Amino acid sequence: MKKKLSKQQLEVMKILWNSDTPLIASEIVKKHENLNINTVQACLRVLIKAEAIEVADIVYSGTVLSRSYRPLISKDEYCKDTYKNILGDTSRSVLFASLINSETDPLELDKLQDMISKRKSEIGEK
Repeated sequence: MKKKLSKQQLEVMKILWNSDTPLIASEIVKKHENLNINTVQACLRVLIKAEAIEVADIVYSGTVLSRSYRPLISKDEYCKDTYKNILGDTSRSVLFASLINSETDPLELDKLQDMISKRKSEIGEK
């Protein structure tokens, strides 16, 4: 995905990312107090056009048929693309240093250290 999402589009994507099943627009509205049905439907149209989501199925919502939606890109993919676009050719170590310096949970820092060690061994560095 090349386009940066608006704040509301990102909220819709977060709801879809956190759901185990595809959701219809009214279910998305119920999961976020600051979104209304018109906003969600507009966001869904833009997200479909951007190929960030797809119509998963047509389901009944009461007596009315509704589209249900699921994401086509993962949260990790979106974050990676967004940070790549922000950083450009800048060293990624600046981003990682910022994340590490803001982290206050020693367990999270251990996870990061384990990921770095694992990746180093995958690419043949010790």
